[in-house]
Amino acid sequence: MQVNTLHQSYRRPLPAQPDAERPDLPRPRRHVLRRLTAMIGIGVVLSVWQIVTMLELYPAFIIPPPLDVARKFISVIVDGTLLHHATVTVSEILAGLGVAAFVGVTLGYLLAKSQGFERALSPLIVGFQSTPVVAYAPLLVIWFGTGTTSKIIICALIAFFPLMMNTLIGVRNIPLEQREIMRLYAASPWQMFAKLEVPAALTVLFGGLKVSATLAVIGAVVGEFVGASAGLGALIMLARSQFDTPLVFVAVLSLALIARTIYGVLTWIEARLLRWQRRDS
Repeated sequence: MQVNTLHQSYRRPLPAQPDAERPDLPRPRRHVLRRLTAMIGIGVVLSVWQIVTMLELYPAFIIPPPLDVARKFISVIVDGTLLHHATVTVSEILAGLGVAAFVGVTLGYLLAKSQGFERALSPLIVGFQSTPVVAYAPLLVIWFGTGTTSKIIICALIAFFPLMMNTLIGVRNIPLEQREIMRLYAASPWQMFAKLEVPAALTVLFGGLKVSATLAVIGAVVGEFVGASAGLGALIMLARSQFDTPLVFVAVLSLALIARTIYGVLTWIEARLLRWQRRDS
């Protein structure tokens, strides 16, 4: 299928926003209900996991008991192994996400303001994004080495596309009436950008930022799988070579916790920055 423009070809729905607050429940009760639901879900998963290991449906080196994973988790925390590898991975994720945010938002804004620029770059961007990151990750490791630089670049490459697309869509979808009102009051280009385009696109931009944050975690792990001496991806590879399945579980759960923490922080920032929208609605 021939790609005309990014805006026309990108038909995925926008990232889901947090559920609307229910007016029939007080805010503290809503928070308690959410936490209780999450705890029940975790409890069900742990219970099923324990039952499977007790029935010995699979050998322990394939699915270790939860207590074995918990003991391994405590041991690698005490000896500093988990902190060392997690710090490396988190630094790669945050640096890559920062680069992706700068490049993605800047490029998305330029594409939104110039359809000719979009038509010229869209085939290249879509084609590059369609290539799996595991295909070019080895090249980046060869070019930039096995240090953190190659991992940051991989994180940025895999994370910038949702940011770019959401910026493009957010700016393009600003109602024409609002732009006309700004022009009626003789708003300068800077005022148009700061007073209209940025506030109007923030909701969509944060949706892309949260998606990119989870993708950056994937990018860091892929880069560490290809070649690294430190990081949770390298720890998984080491544990797999030693048939230390509990350590693999610990590293995977740590990655999930990191992704969820970054997502939660971004959600908190979004709620604070977009508080004016709830007041106006």
